[in-house]
Amino acid sequence: MKSSKAGLCLRGGSRAAMPIRRMRRRLLACWGLASFTAFAGWATLPGQARAEPLKLKVIGGLSGVNQYRSLEEPFWRSEFEALTGGRATASIAPFDASGMRAQDMLQLIRLGVAPFGTVVMSVAEAEDPEINAVDLAGFNPDLPTLRRHVAADRDHLTAILSQRYGVKLLAVYAYPAQVLYCAKPFSGFGDLKGRTIRTSSVTQSDLFEALGAKTVVTPFAEIVPAIRKGVVDCAVTGTLSGNENGLAEIATHLSPMAINWGLSIFAANEAAWLALPPDIQAAAEKGISGLEKRIWEAADADTVRGIDCNIGRSSCPPGQRRAMQLVPSSADDERLRGTVLESSVLPHWIQRCGDGCASIWSNTSPQKAATAKPAAAAGPLVRP
Repeated sequence: MKSSKAGLCLRGGSRAAMPIRRMRRRLLACWGLASFTAFAGWATLPGQARAEPLKLKVIGGLSGVNQYRSLEEPFWRSEFEALTGGRATASIAPFDASGMRAQDMLQLIRLGVAPFGTVVMSVAEAEDPEINAVDLAGFNPDLPTLRRHVAADRDHLTAILSQRYGVKLLAVYAYPAQVLYCAKPFSGFGDLKGRTIRTSSVTQSDLFEALGAKTVVTPFAEIVPAIRKGVVDCAVTGTLSGNENGLAEIATHLSPMAINWGLSIFAANEAAWLALPPDIQAAAEKGISGLEKRIWEAADADTVRGIDCNIGRSSCPPGQRRAMQLVPSSADDERLRGTVLESSVLPHWIQRCGDGCASIWSNTSPQKAATAKPAAAAGPLVRP
């Protein structure tokens, strides 16, 4: 059956001659149409009785971390049904356990393959750098600053998703601070030259390469093996997720400075959203808004808890206490963060995004745009 559907999708062009990327897009479009056709079947004619509750299929965030286990999954599996008075239910699966690549999530939502889904903003940057304007590495050293920047950009982000992708923004989620773990001692950001660092996004790579380090972008699940095998010397990940995935057991030194926050978008295919009855839309928006608030509160609490647990403070449950050494952020580290942001991270992002993005940045953070240097002039800031 799958092969016959694929044949119909590919009709009009030889599979052998068709480029892989084009073939993949056509297949996704076909499957998206089939998925949305089934989704649209939820709609009923006025006055028609509905025997079964609506059933939403949701693609959530990263599996194996506190945000998904404690907040996203319980909300969609139980709270959502109660919010709708039993008129709708939902199932949820994390994107990294759903056979879907993080890089494809925005297009999968656009096509209706995933009518409701989660997009990691730094991953979406590969397709549309403007989406990740507020989570550039080094831009948000603390959560209050992040909140201000997200609030300033929200209307703009909503418009981008709707106008370019036919996607409705429902929430912006934050993970705990993404910080630096190293398997060998370091004294601060000025002491990273020549080290190989695992990053999760191009803007993180821009930051560390400007400090003279080498970078390797790897998935979350590969962090611990990469450190164990000596493929990388250091890794950037969340304060709490690094504790929960075992990284804090093999890394020895930890910087508490937030590199960024792993922002993600929770969104819906607009056509699928409009197919929902108005009362279900209202219940969903109210519930998702509450979920978003709890996720941000958890990001704040988990940032602190992750650091406490990684360095073995008594406030952490005994089973999670590790023995890492904290490398406090110094005035020099703060200076380097700001300098690298302005001379490397920002101009490289504008170079990828286009000239129009300079004005977007200016509207969000005028003082940064005024001092940014051209990307071509950027280079390592830590020299022999």
